[in-house]
Amino acid sequence: MIDVEDLIALVRNYNPRTSEALIRQAYAYGRAMHAGQMRHSGEEYFTHPVAVAAILTEQRLDDATIVTALLHDTIEDTKSTFSEVERLFGTEIAELVDGVTKLTNLQLSSSEAKQAENFRKLLIAMSKDLRVILVKLADRLHNMRTIKSLPPEKQARKARETMEIFAPLAGRMGMQWMREELEDLSFRVLNPEGRTSIIRRFITLQRETGDVVHKITNDIRIELEKAGIEADVFGRAKKPYSVWRKMQEKNLAFSRLSDIYGFRVITGSEADCYRVLGVIHQRWRAVPGRFKDYVSQPKNNGYRSIHTTVSGRDGKRVEVQIRTREMHEVAEAGVAAHWSYRDGVRAQNRFAVDPTKWITTLTERFEAAEDHDEFLETVKLEMYSDQVFCFTPKGDVIQLPRGATPLDYAYAIHTRIGNSCVSAKVDGIRVPLWTRLKNGQSVEIITAEGQRPQASWIDIVVTGRAKSAIRRSLREEDRGRFVKLGQELARVAFEHVGKKATEKALRTAAGRLGLPDETELLARVGSAELPARRVVEALYPELASATPSAEVDAQRPIVGLAPDQPFRRANCCQPVPGERIVGITYRGQGPVVHAIDCPALAEFEEQPERWIDLNWTAGRHAPVHTVSLNVTLSNGPGVLGRICTLIGEQKANISDLHFVDRKPDYYRLIVEVDLRDVEHLHYVMTALEAESDVAQIERYRYMSRKP
Repeated sequence: MIDVEDLIALVRNYNPRTSEALIRQAYAYGRAMHAGQMRHSGEEYFTHPVAVAAILTEQRLDDATIVTALLHDTIEDTKSTFSEVERLFGTEIAELVDGVTKLTNLQLSSSEAKQAENFRKLLIAMSKDLRVILVKLADRLHNMRTIKSLPPEKQARKARETMEIFAPLAGRMGMQWMREELEDLSFRVLNPEGRTSIIRRFITLQRETGDVVHKITNDIRIELEKAGIEADVFGRAKKPYSVWRKMQEKNLAFSRLSDIYGFRVITGSEADCYRVLGVIHQRWRAVPGRFKDYVSQPKNNGYRSIHTTVSGRDGKRVEVQIRTREMHEVAEAGVAAHWSYRDGVRAQNRFAVDPTKWITTLTERFEAAEDHDEFLETVKLEMYSDQVFCFTPKGDVIQLPRGATPLDYAYAIHTRIGNSCVSAKVDGIRVPLWTRLKNGQSVEIITAEGQRPQASWIDIVVTGRAKSAIRRSLREEDRGRFVKLGQELARVAFEHVGKKATEKALRTAAGRLGLPDETELLARVGSAELPARRVVEALYPELASATPSAEVDAQRPIVGLAPDQPFRRANCCQPVPGERIVGITYRGQGPVVHAIDCPALAEFEEQPERWIDLNWTAGRHAPVHTVSLNVTLSNGPGVLGRICTLIGEQKANISDLHFVDRKPDYYRLIVEVDLRDVEHLHYVMTALEAESDVAQIERYRYMSRKP
């Protein structure tokens, strides 16, 4: 355990004017309060608060925050009280300690309704004093560093909570180093085999190619010296979890990944940043679409840097970040830079963000959420997303989460613009409304009187603001029809368990689901936002769980078509139950059913009269929906037989199979499998991915075919 003199020395390194007496007093008080308490590892418990305080000294934080770290568990775990802490250390520190205590008691990984309310409390605590979150993040970081002493089930629960909540929160606050460490520590618990395999591949790669990081770092330094630019250059291999996530997102094997190395150039001035960029682009080929200028368009947490990816030594892609020393300080500390000290005074960094303004921009988007589900969805979409910056035709900047579409952009300007949007132009070219926007693009929204939001828009937009506005509009427009339909759906669902959907029963269910009244509940059931089964479960969970799903007629699996109206599933996207769908009409024949994200729909963008809004019939579908899987297998005896057996064990039927490519060590084939729904597809793909002889598997869609 770090003793008090060493802790004071850590603080004195950046704050010579620190109150040594205050830190000694807090150290002695905390140690006395925790006397006799032990951690799961067998260590004295007070080692934990001291370690948390030491982590915060790395951020050069003020005395009040360091003292809060030393005392953060006293009110919760000892006989200490708020009034005693206030008497000994003052109101500011007492309120900070109390804030951390309240955060510790929040069950952020609980049920969705409770989780949403606890997120509200989390944001309220942040809005009062962001230092509460800084202490809590440091607390979680040390707990994750020492997690091996906990029982396995508790390790897994803590790791999932860290991965889902605390790591993204650290990243949103600009503390990227902490986010990466929290993610990697969680990854070590949740998928130790995956992490070990990444590390082994890094070791193998280094043995085959030598120290690539050192070589490329030296290459950059030589080029900068030639140009007469003074700068520090650092390089590193990316964290195992970062590599693993990229493999999953891009569905690539490790050997096919490119930019697994990152490099950072720290300059003396903003002008030098752009000079460095020029030198790097002159020496190496820039990768198109991988340039971001967060210097001219900083993130709202204060982050500034130029990002570019180039083809470096031996054609390997490397990411380079270029920033000044001031920018680097904010990039390392994030919003915490506001409290950083240097030489005994608050550091005057012109790029540090005022935490009050930052938390206001973060929370103002959550005010429109009407219930628990909407609020939680808004938090997870807005709070944990990276940003893209787009321009209006007049040159104003609109900030949106990564993955946002022109519809999100329209609603970001004004709800009225979003509701009346009919199409969009990006950089002067008309594009589908589901197009993903990129940094620096100029967006123009085209509106029309009488246009109303469509139900399919819910699956196109990614921002909580847009989703809330679309749902609100749909509810208002069709509320009467939805209530009537909801009454019928609720009646049938209740009769399935031998109960009646009385007004009192529906009112009680509405309360348990966090809705204002039974009318709102019926409207949501009728609009398919809330399954009638969930209403029954709210009142009779034991009966609902025992009720099997109704079998769906294989001849009529879709809602929205006339009786006996023929239809075809599109070959290009092969939609299955559980996926959002839309129909395209053809003269003289039935409609063709596409998945809502099918690129083939782009050619019908200007023909809205041919679009039909469709839904899959609720219930258990027959396994008759064919999906194509692109599978790469090792070329060995019995491999194909084992794969066919695995598919059969998942109650799926192989309807066709043909080979695409044969090599001495592997072969690739397309397997046509008949499935029930998207969940059935997930089970089959998961079973195949777990097979050691399967090198790669992906859903194969025939984009070159006509529907």
